[in-house]
Amino acid sequence: MLAATSDNEGAARERRCIATGAALPAEKLVRFVVSPDGVVVPDVDGKLPGRGLWLTANRTAFAKAIAKGDFARAAKAKVTVAPDLADHVAHLLSERLKADLGMARRAGLADVGFDSAMRALDKKIPPAIMFHAAGSSDDGRRKLRSAVKSRELDVRFVDVLTRDELSLALGRENVVHAAIRPGVLAERLILNSVRLAGLKGKPSDLQGQQDQMGQDESTL
Repeated sequence: MLAATSDNEGAARERRCIATGAALPAEKLVRFVVSPDGVVVPDVDGKLPGRGLWLTANRTAFAKAIAKGDFARAAKAKVTVAPDLADHVAHLLSERLKADLGMARRAGLADVGFDSAMRALDKKIPPAIMFHAAGSSDDGRRKLRSAVKSRELDVRFVDVLTRDELSLALGRENVVHAAIRPGVLAERLILNSVRLAGLKGKPSDLQGQQDQMGQDESTL
């Protein structure tokens, strides 16, 4: 287990939250670094140089870290933290999700629309993640979840983006459902969906269908 300020990003997948002190999977936290001029900068892609400061991806942890000076304490230096940091990070995560969905479409890894998403479940390589437009009808969502369960597939379900956001990202009008096949993009989509769900106050875990059997079916 590594401390929040570890630079070894490729080692253990758990990091310690600077606000709560809890050791959590990296997918449930957001990484920050301090710029040369002392500004706390979110690093949603995990690529910026510097000591990593990890914070749980929910509004409560963000509010505490800002109010209690947890960033300065973890960095052992005076830092500047934007008061709207949570909103800024949520925006960055949303933009990253939309960009990655667009890349998945261009790479032929996206099956867009209810019928295409349903057919994707019977392909040799089924999808790893299923997007539903936030606030969309439960009917299509319920049918897709039932189909996943009956096939005993491990598919993640997400509803952190709106219909307009999905449509813009995937280059189609009125997109409600989209299935994404496994790969690096799908892994990154799952990772950032978990984080964005936390900041939007949705359930913070994004379990596969295998893990959800016997439990209430909730969508992020």
